[in-house]
Amino acid sequence: MRVFFSGLARFRRGPWEMLATILIGLGVVMLMQPFFLWAFTMSFIVTLIGTVMFIITSHFPE
Repeated sequence: MRVFFSGLARFRRGPWEMLATILIGLGVVMLMQPFFLWAFTMSFIVTLIGTVMFIITSHFPE
């Protein structure tokens, strides 16, 4: 966990891409669940933020 936070602080590709991937997955889960309207409403925004974040972080150094 310490390596993960260290990578986030130094803007390394691995931890930031993992965080972006988790956001994309969370957005998809929020989109497919039938219980909470607020989660369904916010799912597009979360997925969009994760996708843009993944595109940006793919240019970070290893």
